[in-house]
Amino acid sequence: MNRYTLPYTKEKIQELDSQFWTPFLIFDEKWLKEKVKSVNKAFSWLPDFKNYYAVKAHPNPYILEILKGQWCWMDCSSLWELILSEAIWNIWKNIMFTSNNTSVEEFKKAKELNAIINFDDISHIDFYNKNIWDFPDIVCCRYNPWDEKTGWNDIIWIPSEAKYWMMRDQIIESYKQLKWYWVTKFGLHTMVMSNDLNKDSLIETAQLLLELLVEIEQEVGIEFEFINLGWWVWVPYHPEEKEVDLQYVSDWIKKVYDKLIDNSKRKVALNIVMEQWRNISWPYAQLVSKVRHMKHTYRDYVWLDSSMSDFMRPWMYGAYHHITALWKENEPKNKRYDVTGSLCENNDKFAIQRELPEIEVWDYLALHDAWAHWNAMWFNYNAKLKCKELLIKENWNIELIKRSETLKDYFGTMDYQGLDNLL
Repeated sequence: MNRYTLPYTKEKIQELDSQFWTPFLIFDEKWLKEKVKSVNKAFSWLPDFKNYYAVKAHPNPYILEILKGQWCWMDCSSLWELILSEAIWNIWKNIMFTSNNTSVEEFKKAKELNAIINFDDISHIDFYNKNIWDFPDIVCCRYNPWDEKTGWNDIIWIPSEAKYWMMRDQIIESYKQLKWYWVTKFGLHTMVMSNDLNKDSLIETAQLLLELLVEIEQEVGIEFEFINLGWWVWVPYHPEEKEVDLQYVSDWIKKVYDKLIDNSKRKVALNIVMEQWRNISWPYAQLVSKVRHMKHTYRDYVWLDSSMSDFMRPWMYGAYHHITALWKENEPKNKRYDVTGSLCENNDKFAIQRELPEIEVWDYLALHDAWAHWNAMWFNYNAKLKCKELLIKENWNIELIKRSETLKDYFGTMDYQGLDNLL
């Protein structure tokens, strides 16, 4: 399927609009499953490959249920995400808890679920010991490689400026402390890339972490059960970009793994786990909006019935998301528009000076690659209400998996009598 071809007809979009009203976010179940299978296949040479889906990316239980069926585990970073994952799995040891600035309540819930706790700072170990005491079966620490890794992008920043992870001496000391607290099972984590399309950079990260693992094992006298490569990667947002060859990356990591790791001398074969979620969800989600107004001043503007309150990645990161004028795909892109919403902010723009076909009021526009950090970043500025989510099932039925927010939802936390008569 062409990544910019929507899997439904004009009549179907009009039918959905009459039933649900735009804007709506629409997902494709079939292709999500296929993408997960391709990731699992590429790394099937590992003893027990696991992919931890970052719940923060899209915390919808219907989506998480689909991923559970494809053997995706959950990576959580907050109390709410832990509770949501508990509802989906209802069994232990399927959660990686990767948080920062962590509260006692969050650590307690992670321990209750027997999640793998991924410590972000050396001080958290003593904090955990004083407040919870009993460490989980497996713990992990997050490594900051400083200048060992190059090629940072604007999303993850450079390690010396990041609020995450531990320095080299800190992480070695952390494992010494954990060993003293009678922890016997360990993992090692880093997260130094986001949306990186450089396949060699991915391989470099794996080698960096495997070499550090060997060093720590020798110095501390422990044996790791896994490394977690993180990897929020492989989303070619621009049309000219190409998806990374995942099999190529996997084959080269296997060469590095075989060179550095001798499983015949280990109690447990070393596993590699990841947090791939952008690439398993790409490109099978779109925000479908309708053109409400056209404005012609010093620039030409397309005013949609959605706004950055529905999708803030272009606002927050300056991120590019491809836009298709539905059923005008074959028309010449001979116009330049700023594509905007209705927030009282001038940066409420999905695209700036984007080349598109001539746009008219009531046209449908699809914003592509709209999965990662979509509803998870929704907000209510200007009292805008959150839009609905639809799922295309494998049998082509459409399921509403999240309704639109209502004024009653919006005012639900405000105990003000005068509002009651207005809702």
